[in-house]
Amino acid sequence: MPSANTRLNGLTNIGPTIAARLEAVGIKTVADLRRAGGPAGAYNLLKANSSGKTVPVCYYLYSLQGALDRVHWDALTKKAKRKLLRQIQ
Repeated sequence: MPSANTRLNGLTNIGPTIAARLEAVGIKTVADLRRAGGPAGAYNLLKANSSGKTVPVCYYLYSLQGALDRVHWDALTKKAKRKLLRQIQ
């Protein structure tokens, strides 16, 4: 897992578009992500602040977990994906 001060931009799965949307809601580092409630909390925050915009689960929820695990989002197990889905609104 990346250290708390690691910026999310540039981690596995986190490109400039995802990083910009996260920064717009105050999430810039791994520590910020943890304070937001982890991948599910960040996803819920993004969704709440993206009125009228689609917030794809695979590009945000799974990507954030993959960034923490240092794996491509598609490499997450089905069990891990189901667990994440139960945590979002």
